Amino acid sequence: MDIDSDFQKINIKSQEEGGGAPIPMDSEDSSTIQNKGKEDEELTDSMKKLQVEESSSGQSGSNFKRKPVIIIVVGMAGSGKTTFMQQLVSHTRESDIRGYVMNLDPAVMTLPFGANIDIRDTVRYKEVMKQFNLGPNGGILTSLNLFATKFDEVVSVIEKRAHQLDYVLVDTPGQIEIFTWSASGAIITEAFASTFPTVIAYVVDTPRSASPVTFMSNMLYACSILYKTRLPLVLAFNKIDVAQHQFALEWMEDFETFQAAVSADSSYSSNLAQSLSLVLDEFYKNLRSVGVSAVSGAGMKDFFKAVEASAEEYMDSYKADLDKRRAEKQRLEEEHRKENMEKLRKDMEKSGGETVVLSTGLKDKGERGKAMMDEDEEDQVEEEDEMFTEDEDGIDEDEDEEAERFTF
Repeated sequence: MDIDSDFQKINIKSQEEGGGAPIPMDSEDSSTIQNKGKEDEELTDSMKKLQVEESSSGQSGSNFKRKPVIIIVVGMAGSGKTTFMQQLVSHTRESDIRGYVMNLDPAVMTLPFGANIDIRDTVRYKEVMKQFNLGPNGGILTSLNLFATKFDEVVSVIEKRAHQLDYVLVDTPGQIEIFTWSASGAIITEAFASTFPTVIAYVVDTPRSASPVTFMSNMLYACSILYKTRLPLVLAFNKIDVAQHQFALEWMEDFETFQAAVSADSSYSSNLAQSLSLVLDEFYKNLRSVGVSAVSGAGMKDFFKAVEASAEEYMDSYKADLDKRRAEKQRLEEEHRKENMEKLRKDMEKSGGETVVLSTGLKDKGERGKAMMDEDEEDQVEEEDEMFTEDEDGIDEDEDEEAERFTF
């Protein structure tokens, strides 16, 4: 796989504070009605000219491509996510799989693999921190927000190479909550899911999950990611070269086994884990779990098999749900558009085609401010007049006393 930086063509400066400029809409001024007999006809013509075309978002379904499959790798800090990404890249090269690599972590110092699209080529993490006076997490979040403003261009770059690719491997920031629970993470995930089959790979630290309470916290986070993204989720139990993941599979298949393991601890967290094990029993049935080793490369074939099965599930179930949500969104937008057009029609009928000055409140506010300023000036003039009058009276009294003193 040739490594090139396609995203250097996309210009996003770290000085940008928001998204791109809004797309201008077409507008036509309604002609002035001169003849009362033609008012109805001209009103109808004006309404026809003001009809808004359907949004381009409704055409996104026709651009959907079954390949490549997007694999978004997420995981807790220290779970071996970056090393796992390196192993995925190596496996694609060795197995002659056409892969494409994307890095979304702006704070990483060095990458052990080459990235075709690297966020660091576009947004400078340290400059963002200095310019906006942010800390490490705030800098990462703001960098992702800046990158997400032009993510449609990233998708278009991948679309041009879609016929040459099998997988797109996406590495995310080490702070998992920044990507999974931020607006930019949702934008990136939905942009991928609306164009390609998308799968979430959640990397779990197997040795640390040997504790039942830690295992349950990992499963809760996996559950939240599943329902947040509404995408197929594959659990990758990493570091099986250190500790095997069979215990985790047994706990997921039989909650009584997990109950026996957690009963040894009498703390509050263990009691909570016992209760949650019954709740998550149904959740486990919708997950695919594989054991992998980011160091030795064990389990990589099983991981890609799970990804392929999840991609098929995406086409059968998740894409239908996505299309349904998109259709519902378009329906609400259409209803909103019709309501606005109906209000506009009533306003035009009420005005009789005459020119209407829309009141935004700014003019009235300016007039009120001017009136208040005039009142203040009048009060100030009155105060000055009173002050000058008192001074003059005082001067006149002094002059009268002096005149009486020198009177013969």
